[in-house]
Parts: sequence; C-alpha cells; structure tokens
Amino acid sequence: MKKRGFDKKRLPKRSANLGDMDFGTRMKRVIACFCVLLTAPGLAACGKGAQVPQPEPSAALQTTLELPTEIPDDDTLDTSNMKKQSTILVAYFSASGTTEKIAQYAADILEADIYEIVPETPYTQEDLDYNNSSSRANREQSDPSARPAISGEVGDMQNYDTVFLAYPIWHGQAPRIISTFLESYDFSGKTIVPFCTSHSSGIGSSDTNLHSLCPDTAAWRPGERFPAGTTKESVKEWIDNLDISAENTVGSFDFETKTVLLNSGYEMPIMGLGTYSLSDEECARSVSALLEAGGRLIDTAYMYHNEAAVGKAIRESGVPRDEIFVITKLYPNQFANAAEAIDEALQRMGLTYIDLMLLHHPGENDVHAYKAMEQAAADGKIRSAGLSNWYVEELTEFLPQVTVTPALVQNEIHPYYQENDVIPFIQDLGIVVQGWYPLGGRGHTSELLGDETISEIAAAHDVSSAQVILRWNLQKGVGVIPGSGNPEHIRENLDLFGFSLSEEEMERMNALDRGEKHDWY
Repeated sequence: MKKRGFDKKRLPKRSANLGDMDFGTRMKRVIACFCVLLTAPGLAACGKGAQVPQPEPSAALQTTLELPTEIPDDDTLDTSNMKKQSTILVAYFSASGTTEKIAQYAADILEADIYEIVPETPYTQEDLDYNNSSSRANREQSDPSARPAISGEVGDMQNYDTVFLAYPIWHGQAPRIISTFLESYDFSGKTIVPFCTSHSSGIGSSDTNLHSLCPDTAAWRPGERFPAGTTKESVKEWIDNLDISAENTVGSFDFETKTVLLNSGYEMPIMGLGTYSLSDEECARSVSALLEAGGRLIDTAYMYHNEAAVGKAIRESGVPRDEIFVITKLYPNQFANAAEAIDEALQRMGLTYIDLMLLHHPGENDVHAYKAMEQAAADGKIRSAGLSNWYVEELTEFLPQVTVTPALVQNEIHPYYQENDVIPFIQDLGIVVQGWYPLGGRGHTSELLGDETISEIAAAHDVSSAQVILRWNLQKGVGVIPGSGNPEHIRENLDLFGFSLSEEEMERMNALDRGEKHDWY
C-alpha cells in the first residue's frame, strides 16, 4: 500500500438485498491494552548565565495516557502501565528550567510524548560560566565538531513522525549536544519543528545551521524563540498556527485520502471488501470488482479457503501491488508452525509480502505465532501484525509477552452491537479498530437495512441504508470491510464521502444499540 490513499468516483445507492453477504470472521468481543515503558536517564537544562541545579539521576520518556471513563468490567485489569501511542515527540535540552517548562507546555498541548536530552556528564555552574573563555560551554560552542555524549536514548524514534526540538541559545547557536541528538537517529521523512528559549537572542540561524545534520527528506518548520515567562496560551497560539497535519496521527481517519495511519507506520484504507464465505470464483470476481471500482483493501483468512483466489485477482488486476492493502489471518491450528504458515500464505496468494496479518483468535501457541509474525515483519514478509477475538484478561496476559504492538483489532460492530465502551478504549491506545459484520451479518442484514431510523436517515441524504451504516462506522473511527458478491453493492460500499451524518443523526444511530451479538466468537 502506498503512503497515501486513492480516489474513487461517486456511485449510485442501493436498496436492501438478502443476497448481500456481510463480512464475518466469527469473532468475539475485543479490547486492546497496550503496555510499554521506555526509560532514559536524567534531566538537565540551560539558559544564558543560569545557575544550574544538579540534574536528577534519571529521567524517562513520558507518554500521554487518558483512559476512557467507561471500560469493560474487569477487576483484574491493571492499567497502570498502559500508554497512549503518539507520533509526536517533544525533545528538549535545558539547564535553568526555562526550556523544560516551554517543552512541557508544548507536549501537553500536542498530547505528545516528551524526552529530555540529558548529557552524560552533567553541566556544572562552572561549565556554564560564559565569562570564562576556557569553560566547558565556551569550548564546545567554539568547536563545531564538539559532540557532548548523551545519556540514554529514545527507544522508538521510528514511531514518531514529528519531532519538536527545544533548546536554549548559547552564543547565538544551539548547544552542541543538540547536534549529538540529531546525529543519533534517522530523521528521514520526519518533520522537525525547532524552538528555543533565550532572554534576548532570537532563534537566528541556530535552527538552519542544524539542517545539514539531517537527511534532505526531513522537513524543517520555521523555528520560534520564547523568552522566560512565556505563557502556555502563547505556546498554543504558535502551535495552532503551525497547522501540524492530522494525517501524521496514528488512528486518525483521513477522509481526503480515505486512509488511516497504523502504529506500524503504514497507511491502510478505511473501507474495503470482506471475503468470508465467498467461493474461489465468486471471490475472484468480487476482488476484481472492488479494484475496478477504486477499492484497495481486501480481507481474507486461511479459514476462508480463498487466499489463492484473492491473490490471483490481485495479480491479474493490473493495479500496482503497492496500492493494494491485503489482510489475512492465521488460524489456531497453524500457531505451532506459524513461520511455515506465513510462508505458505505468501505462496498461496502469489505475493511477495502481506500488508497485515492477524491471529484469528486466541489459542494454544498464540504468543509463539505472534512472535513469528514479528520476525516475518522484520524479514519483510509482512508489514504489520494484529489480533482479533482477544478478551480483556487474555490481552492483559498476552501483550506483555510480545514486542510489537498490534496495529489493528477486529470486532463485530454494527448498529445493534456497537461496543461503545470498547471502541474508544482501543483507539485511545493507538490501535486502529476495524468492524466485521458492519451490516449485521447473514440472516440479520435485511432487518438492519430495513430499520426505520436508518431508513429515515438514508432518505434524508438520498443514499442507501447500507451507506448510512458504513458512514456511521467511519465517523466513529471504525474501518469497515462489508462482504458482497454483487459488483454494484461493492461499488456502493465505497461511495461514502458525498454525505456526512449530523451529530443528531449519529446520536439516533447510537441509540439503536441492543447489545445483540450476531456470531458466537
């Protein structure tokens, strides 16, 4: 899948049809927990002529977490180490506390992670005596090659798209430890936003002189200077004017590109085709119809017995492989030999890589199987890993045993079974939610599409009930993969962006929840 999405034409509406097959993988209620703790050493800070307190012996990269007010009842769930995934990092070096304060303002406003750049050898008051030409700070600033060592590191720098870089001004330039920081990581494709603190000097050329330390593909934003005493409101006004794009935020649905950024760094279309219960021939026709209509997301599984048909339709479509996003799943009877099962899936589909692989539901050797997917991702065989059908207690036990955070979980989600407590819980952890059975599932689709409330909303927008349901999901931040063997319905299921539901209409849809699950998982 390419880094950005695709365009689709507006398509005609449809009416309810009992022959429509909704996507289903027979899953159970899912809730995701993400536990991660990244540590790095001590705090320091700087300003011209500052009296410097000794740094703390250690400091941690801090992540922002706001758990939802409503979570599933489970007295055994320990949320103390859960962290919210962020793609924005505020990194700062400080000695007087001025830069630290502004950096904290920025992190709070951006809901970003924050990391303090700590010198391996702390600066003393004598080191910062600018009247002494032989002081440590003066010697370093006079030597362009000086690179003071940093204690600790940012453990997951690859997960950040935007880095706010804060520092004081020393003799009109950034302290040399900032150069050390920039040369310690690969900033390719990242956005860097510098800002400094100074009593009198502006940011001057301090930020532009740092550009050469990063790849040409790093995007630099204009820097800003903040004096001591700057208010949080002033920092917010500056950040608001930067217009940092939401497209760089994990889990945010981009209705322009019709994609969502996964925490693995890859973009996934927010709607596509589910292939459950589609036979080989019918599956190939449906995938072809999806691709011809501009759709680019296809969901299959080992247990659907149609991976080969999916792969054949992709190969024969003429659509570049990197524009297509393919999801498949390992079943528990494959977990013990997951590495071989991954290779077999690639062989069956005739693909060189799989975009997202899920464990279909918990089972013996599931941790082993997930670790095999982690290794497959490292080897380039798959790009992202995820889970489906994991309960709270199972996730609580499972997640600390693996290294790579699941990029996505799949739930049964439709107007009669909404999981309104679970969805925001998962999303707040930086994991994307995708719904199966969005139209109610086989045996229930006709009732759902004929629901009086849904039909009234559909009539108001001159669209079908199916489109209303799918749009409702998208506005809740839930991806959709409805199944169908009807090319007209497949096209219609992609035509979700010529209208939107009002807040009142969303509330009416939310009021339809019955807690009525339509499959046993």
